[in-house]
Amino acid sequence: MLPTSARTVPEWALWAIVLNFFWEVAQLRFYAFAPTVGRWERVWDVVHCTAGDGLIALVSYAAAALVTRAPDWPARRPKLGLTVVLCLGLAWTAWSEWQNVYVNGAWAYAASMPTILGIGLLPMLQWLALPPLVLLAVRYRLRA
Repeated sequence: MLPTSARTVPEWALWAIVLNFFWEVAQLRFYAFAPTVGRWERVWDVVHCTAGDGLIALVSYAAAALVTRAPDWPARRPKLGLTVVLCLGLAWTAWSEWQNVYVNGAWAYAASMPTILGIGLLPMLQWLALPPLVLLAVRYRLRA
Protein backbone atom coordinates (compact mmCIF):
# COMPACT_ATOMS: atom_id res chain seq x y z
CA MET A 1 0.00 0.00 0.00
CA LEU A 2 1.21 3.50 -0.86
CA PRO A 3 1.94 5.95 1.95
CA THR A 4 -0.75 8.53 2.64
CA SER A 5 1.14 11.38 0.97
CA ALA A 6 1.46 9.44 -2.32
CA ARG A 7 -2.24 8.52 -2.37
CA THR A 8 -3.69 11.87 -1.40
CA VAL A 9 -3.13 13.91 -4.57
CA PRO A 10 -4.61 11.33 -6.99
CA GLU A 11 -7.57 10.83 -4.65
CA TRP A 12 -8.10 14.61 -4.46
CA ALA A 13 -7.90 14.98 -8.25
CA LEU A 14 -10.28 12.10 -8.92
CA TRP A 15 -12.96 13.26 -6.50
CA ALA A 16 -12.64 16.89 -7.57
CA ILE A 17 -13.08 16.02 -11.24
CA VAL A 18 -16.03 13.69 -10.67
CA LEU A 19 -17.93 16.08 -8.40
CA ASN A 20 -17.20 19.11 -10.57
CA PHE A 21 -18.38 17.23 -13.67
CA PHE A 22 -21.77 16.60 -12.11
CA TRP A 23 -21.97 20.19 -10.87
CA GLU A 24 -21.19 21.52 -14.36
CA VAL A 25 -23.92 19.36 -15.89
CA ALA A 26 -26.43 20.42 -13.23
CA GLN A 27 -25.80 24.14 -13.71
CA LEU A 28 -25.92 24.16 -17.52
CA ARG A 29 -29.47 25.49 -17.58
CA PHE A 30 -28.32 28.61 -15.72
CA TYR A 31 -26.12 29.69 -18.63
CA ALA A 32 -27.30 31.26 -21.87
CA PHE A 33 -26.37 29.50 -25.09
CA ALA A 34 -26.75 30.85 -28.60
CA PRO A 35 -29.51 29.07 -30.53
CA THR A 36 -26.87 27.68 -32.89
CA VAL A 37 -24.95 25.90 -30.12
CA GLY A 38 -25.50 22.19 -30.53
CA ARG A 39 -25.23 19.19 -28.24
CA TRP A 40 -21.54 18.55 -28.95
CA GLU A 41 -20.59 22.16 -28.22
CA ARG A 42 -22.33 21.83 -24.86
CA VAL A 43 -20.53 18.55 -24.22
CA TRP A 44 -17.27 20.33 -25.00
CA ASP A 45 -18.22 23.17 -22.63
CA VAL A 46 -18.82 20.69 -19.80
CA VAL A 47 -15.56 18.83 -20.47
CA HIS A 48 -13.61 22.08 -20.79
CA CYS A 49 -15.07 23.59 -17.62
CA THR A 50 -14.61 20.36 -15.68
CA ALA A 51 -10.95 20.27 -16.72
CA GLY A 52 -10.58 23.87 -15.57
CA ASP A 53 -12.22 23.03 -12.26
CA GLY A 54 -9.85 20.10 -11.86
CA LEU A 55 -6.89 22.40 -12.46
CA ILE A 56 -8.20 24.93 -9.92
CA ALA A 57 -8.64 22.07 -7.44
CA LEU A 58 -5.07 20.83 -7.96
CA VAL A 59 -3.49 24.29 -7.76
CA SER A 60 -5.51 25.00 -4.61
CA TYR A 61 -4.41 21.64 -3.19
CA ALA A 62 -0.77 22.52 -3.87
CA ALA A 63 -1.16 25.93 -2.25
CA ALA A 64 -2.73 24.28 0.79
CA ALA A 65 0.19 21.86 0.92
CA LEU A 66 2.60 24.82 0.96
CA VAL A 67 0.68 26.72 3.63
CA THR A 68 0.22 23.67 5.87
CA ARG A 69 3.72 22.36 5.09
CA ALA A 70 2.09 18.96 4.64
CA PRO A 71 1.61 17.34 1.23
CA ASP A 72 -0.94 15.06 2.90
CA TRP A 73 -2.80 17.95 4.53
CA PRO A 74 -6.23 16.28 4.17
CA ALA A 75 -5.04 13.68 6.68
CA ARG A 76 -2.87 15.90 8.90
CA ARG A 77 -4.18 19.50 8.74
CA PRO A 78 -7.61 19.37 7.10
CA LYS A 79 -9.09 22.58 8.54
CA LEU A 80 -6.26 24.87 7.49
CA GLY A 81 -5.85 23.14 4.13
CA LEU A 82 -9.56 23.37 3.37
CA THR A 83 -9.57 27.06 4.31
CA VAL A 84 -6.81 27.71 1.78
CA VAL A 85 -8.63 25.70 -0.92
CA LEU A 86 -11.91 27.52 -0.28
CA CYS A 87 -10.29 30.97 -0.37
CA LEU A 88 -8.35 30.31 -3.56
CA GLY A 89 -11.27 28.58 -5.27
CA LEU A 90 -13.63 31.44 -4.47
CA ALA A 91 -11.13 34.13 -5.47
CA TRP A 92 -10.29 32.44 -8.77
CA THR A 93 -13.94 31.78 -9.56
CA ALA A 94 -15.02 35.37 -8.87
CA TRP A 95 -12.23 36.70 -11.09
CA SER A 96 -12.80 34.10 -13.83
CA GLU A 97 -16.55 34.59 -13.96
CA TRP A 98 -16.14 38.36 -14.20
CA GLN A 99 -13.49 38.07 -16.91
CA ASN A 100 -15.39 35.51 -18.96
CA VAL A 101 -18.86 37.02 -18.66
CA TYR A 102 -18.17 40.78 -18.74
CA VAL A 103 -14.71 41.25 -20.23
CA ASN A 104 -14.21 38.40 -22.73
CA GLY A 105 -17.85 37.51 -23.41
CA ALA A 106 -16.88 33.83 -23.40
CA TRP A 107 -20.18 32.87 -21.76
CA ALA A 108 -23.31 34.49 -20.42
CA TYR A 109 -25.73 33.88 -17.61
CA ALA A 110 -29.33 32.93 -18.28
CA ALA A 111 -31.97 35.07 -16.57
CA SER A 112 -32.39 32.19 -14.08
CA MET A 113 -28.80 32.52 -12.74
CA PRO A 114 -28.85 34.24 -9.36
CA THR A 115 -25.97 36.68 -9.00
CA ILE A 116 -24.12 38.49 -6.24
CA LEU A 117 -22.46 41.72 -7.37
CA GLY A 118 -22.86 40.48 -10.95
CA ILE A 119 -21.11 37.14 -10.32
CA GLY A 120 -23.06 33.91 -10.71
CA LEU A 121 -24.07 32.47 -7.35
CA LEU A 122 -23.88 28.84 -8.51
CA PRO A 123 -20.20 28.95 -9.52
CA MET A 124 -19.41 30.53 -6.15
CA LEU A 125 -21.45 27.89 -4.30
CA GLN A 126 -19.55 25.25 -6.28
CA TRP A 127 -16.33 26.31 -4.52
CA LEU A 128 -18.02 26.41 -1.13
CA ALA A 129 -19.79 23.07 -1.41
CA LEU A 130 -17.51 20.76 -3.38
CA PRO A 131 -14.10 21.10 -1.67
CA PRO A 132 -15.52 19.99 1.72
CA LEU A 133 -17.14 17.00 -0.03
CA VAL A 134 -13.86 16.18 -1.78
CA LEU A 135 -12.06 16.42 1.56
CA LEU A 136 -14.55 14.06 3.21
CA ALA A 137 -14.23 11.55 0.37
CA VAL A 138 -10.42 11.68 0.43
CA ARG A 139 -10.27 11.28 4.21
CA TYR A 140 -12.68 8.33 4.04
CA ARG A 141 -10.69 6.64 1.24
CA LEU A 142 -7.38 7.18 3.05
CA ARG A 143 -8.76 5.31 6.06
CA ALA A 144 -9.89 2.41 3.87
